Amino acid sequence: MIHYPNAKINIGLNIVERRPDGYHNLETVFVPIPLQDALEIHASPDNTFRLKVSGTILGGRPEDNLVARAYRLMQQKYPEQVQPVDVHLFKHIPTGAGLGGGSADAAFMLKALNKRFDLQLPTETLEAYAAELGADCPFFIQDKAMYAEGIGNIFSPISLNLEGKTLVLVKPEIFVSTREAYSQVEPHRPDRSLRELISEPIENWRETVVNDFEKSVFPLYPEIAAIKDRLYDLGAVYASMSGSGSAVFGIFNQPVEHIDEIFSGYFCRQREL
Repeated sequence: MIHYPNAKINIGLNIVERRPDGYHNLETVFVPIPLQDALEIHASPDNTFRLKVSGTILGGRPEDNLVARAYRLMQQKYPEQVQPVDVHLFKHIPTGAGLGGGSADAAFMLKALNKRFDLQLPTETLEAYAAELGADCPFFIQDKAMYAEGIGNIFSPISLNLEGKTLVLVKPEIFVSTREAYSQVEPHRPDRSLRELISEPIENWRETVVNDFEKSVFPLYPEIAAIKDRLYDLGAVYASMSGSGSAVFGIFNQPVEHIDEIFSGYFCRQREL
């Protein structure tokens, strides 16, 4: 059984207030994109859970991977139904990019185990379990465009049609820590909510829809800012850093010729939305 966890981008990201627990409330729009990992699951031949990770090199121990944590969570909650499995995770989604690859892997693992062992868990239950693994993990359970609030864990549907547009995604060899991203952000509540702004024509977004993390990340890493500027030079109708970076995306009305040559040396993918 093979599943294909996909990445996401953030269209707009406003840090609206600091919470008493030290976290921040925000508003953003999560949008799934056609950039995928591969998650292959088989029965364990010796009744032992195993996880093999290949593709993009990851740091840390396999047992700390979110896929392993997702398995342990389900096995603890349903010890008689959820049996050991062999898992091969092939990573293609870049890490440290603001694309949610690890969260997607975890959420898809929950959905895969639910199906494999016929647990018949409803969406709401899977979302609750996903929230135990990470704030944005629940988004990947339904895996459709969502308006997010709270710490990025309170979701509501949003009408967003990007059909026919082309996405260009570029990631430099830069890792942006969450601490760095928050270092210069001053929480504020915009005059107009992101939900309202996103309902306007995409041509308006350049002037109105912002990612607050760019204020702190761009001065530290001018190369990321330069990628965004280059995407606009190439004709993007909207461009932004995704999440806390370092990936940057541009939305175009048509494919861009020779995009791999233009961003030679970077992770670069062009996809139809």
